Amino acid sequence: MQYKVSAPETVSPYTVNLPTSKSISNRALILNALAYSAKPIKNLSDSDDTQLLIKALQSDGSKFDVGAAGTTMRFLTAFLSKIVGEWTITGSERMKQRPIKILVEALNKLGAKIEYVEKEGYPPLKIFGSAMEGGDLELAGDVSSQYISALLMIGPTMKSGLRLTLTGEIISRPYILLTLKMMETFGVKSHWKDNVITVPEGQYQPTDFTVEADWSAASYWFQVAALNKGTELILKGVKRYSEQGDSKVAELFTQLGVDFKFSKNGLVLKNTGKIANQFNYNFIEQPDLAQTFAVTCCCLGVPFKFTGLQTLKIKETDRINALIDELKKMGFVLTSNQVDDLVWDGTTCDKEDVPCIATYKDHRMAMAFAPAVSVISNMAIDDPAVVSKSYPKYWDHIKEFGYSVQE
Repeated sequence: MQYKVSAPETVSPYTVNLPTSKSISNRALILNALAYSAKPIKNLSDSDDTQLLIKALQSDGSKFDVGAAGTTMRFLTAFLSKIVGEWTITGSERMKQRPIKILVEALNKLGAKIEYVEKEGYPPLKIFGSAMEGGDLELAGDVSSQYISALLMIGPTMKSGLRLTLTGEIISRPYILLTLKMMETFGVKSHWKDNVITVPEGQYQPTDFTVEADWSAASYWFQVAALNKGTELILKGVKRYSEQGDSKVAELFTQLGVDFKFSKNGLVLKNTGKIANQFNYNFIEQPDLAQTFAVTCCCLGVPFKFTGLQTLKIKETDRINALIDELKKMGFVLTSNQVDDLVWDGTTCDKEDVPCIATYKDHRMAMAFAPAVSVISNMAIDDPAVVSKSYPKYWDHIKEFGYSVQE
């Protein structure tokens, strides 16, 4: 299926009831389960990723299919490692191509027993859950923060706790800090000094917990505000002082013509028209924002150089190459060192009359590209249902704002 998307004919003030954070929801579900708590987590995300984790945690079976949910795969792998029993965890064809060897080797060093069912280093996995010893572990800091968070959350359940040394550059630091903060909310304090995180053996406590709105989802509305002159939006539910790293989006979008202000009604966004001549940024701590900014900068004619993108190649798709290929359809020629950067120096080419944007089963490709029709008039989005991974009501909200969306 494809959606044909067209720009709004007029722009009116609009209030967005943002989805809640799947990152926070998934951490809260694991911590709640480790606390053996009967208290329900309030305001859970309705995203596919979170719903798949709920289904797995409530299942009486021993085999789990997490589809394309990377966070669920990683968190559940660590969680099942300390639950007595034999478990099998698998996922979509893309999930079977996403490496998990670093996490598996780390867990095995801590006393787990995990085997590969098919290709070494990749799901599916066979997990023989049992009590784990824990202790000292060294891990490169530039691996996925989901690996690190998965290990940290089970740290208190191990006999010797966990003393995790992160070597080299640490990426996605805010996600690690978010995990540690939530662990503390559930009763376990950790200590992070220099590059060593110490998690003592302990017991999580049942806790009343409510999930806040998702700053990653908010980023697409900053983009809408940037690409539609005269726009005024109110975003409901985001916290002003949030542990979510993607809250940085508010500050960054001031360079692309969006002013923001917190009010009693929510976060108010206004298009100012004041746009920087160049946008350079290291996305090492907010890699999920890169797609939104790449599309926005191109549409506004703002050359950019993004760095810190090394994890983008192992996401739902290879996001660096996906951006290069799909933005070329819109007439923008991007380059990359294919390691950690993405560059647009202003070079253009002939664009397709009605670009059809491939989403590669990646929710962020669909949501980052759709608002671009405010500049290029019309486009098609392939496989638009992928947004359900994190923002199931995205298309409904886009239509309510004024975009035309048709099959």
